[in-house]
Amino acid sequence: MRKVLSLLALFVLALSASAQNNTAYERQTPSCSYRVYLHDKDGNGYSLRHPEKFLSPKALERRAKFGLAVDQYDLPVSKKYLKKLSQAGFGIHCVSKWNNTAVVTSSLENAAELLQALSFVDSVQLVYVTPDSLEVIQERDEIVPSSRRPHADSRYGYATRQAEMIGADRMHEAGFIGDGITIAVIDGGFHNADRIPGLDNVRILGTRNFVHPDRDVYLEGSHGMMVLSCIGSNKPGLQVGTAPGASFYLLLSEDGSSEFPIEEDNWCAAIEYADSLGCDIVTSSLGYTQFDDKSMSHRYYELDGHTYINSRSASLAASRGLVVLNSAGNSGNDRWKLIGAPADAENMLAVGAVDPQEQNTLFSSLGNSADGRIKPDVMAQGQHCSVFDTDGTIRYVAGTSFSCPILCGGVACLMQASPDATPLEIIRAIRLSGDRADHPDNVFGYGIPDLWRAYEILHHK
Repeated sequence: MRKVLSLLALFVLALSASAQNNTAYERQTPSCSYRVYLHDKDGNGYSLRHPEKFLSPKALERRAKFGLAVDQYDLPVSKKYLKKLSQAGFGIHCVSKWNNTAVVTSSLENAAELLQALSFVDSVQLVYVTPDSLEVIQERDEIVPSSRRPHADSRYGYATRQAEMIGADRMHEAGFIGDGITIAVIDGGFHNADRIPGLDNVRILGTRNFVHPDRDVYLEGSHGMMVLSCIGSNKPGLQVGTAPGASFYLLLSEDGSSEFPIEEDNWCAAIEYADSLGCDIVTSSLGYTQFDDKSMSHRYYELDGHTYINSRSASLAASRGLVVLNSAGNSGNDRWKLIGAPADAENMLAVGAVDPQEQNTLFSSLGNSADGRIKPDVMAQGQHCSVFDTDGTIRYVAGTSFSCPILCGGVACLMQASPDATPLEIIRAIRLSGDRADHPDNVFGYGIPDLWRAYEILHHK
């Protein structure tokens, strides 16, 4: 995810000296993790005749509303196979039912060979090696009042331009503020999101850490907290997000201490969890191209929406009833240049970044996908974006990490206004409402959406 977060470092100060003094350290136990592709789902313990055993009532209600069947993808991974993996001495880190995979850990040198010898294993891929370093565990910052004064001339305060650019303000005026819509934020940590006064009225339904399950998401990283503030904040005159009426699940999938493909597995586990809970939208400001072990890095010609595991999951999500938005990436001005995974996925929205004058930022990653589909899909403000920082103050930041959630909030408002529209219909309307819909390209995609125009498209006005 370093490519997506790189611009943030240019605009947000590092931890304060006092916070640095509170830093603790923990040495990691050397081990490797492997993605195991399982042969089938035999012995999973569930039946498609009783989906209520593995999907929430809200998830089933969403499927029924859109006429979506519960199928083999939805069945959990085989309990029998997971038990056999545990009995063979492997620790289970996470699973993906959509991909029928399990990520296991081991310190044995011949672990890959042992796994491959198991009759129910189709293939094995190394996805993580413990770095030879100390891992930083961040402690909480001291909360202080915001240093900025309200903008008396605008309800949105410092977030005015980013809301108005996509027409979120007009949706709000019509009464659509994201009420009844549940958003899963998949990111890298939500440090102090439970303590900042600017977020004290955000509806947070739950949290989960897919990297370190025993750790509090509010004690790790600040990026996800800033992303959340783009959407859910509701402090009139100071900062109002694009969906102040929405509800949220905060899901941590990014390991900030290293860069390995296991983070894509964490992402898959997180989006499946969001689906099982009945979330309506997923916003993710994560993207993967290059890894610490260069042999694991992605390649341009494989950005087809199906080669990489998290791209496959993102491509599948709409058929489960989920609208997915993902940052296009911040590689436009470096050697990689293109989008990453899962921004290459089908049936979702990869969001690039423009500046407040609606010009493309040089850092916004370029398309198209390897199979020729338009990417990025659309654009939103991703430079000079207003967010809350971990100390409760307002900061300006840049990156597609922020254009994505800003648009996500607008999509939540559109979904509230169009409750019967399917994910594919929502995605199509957003694309067609773009200011370059008549001539999309690999820089702007379909352009900057107009949410009110998307509403009119859905309602045939």
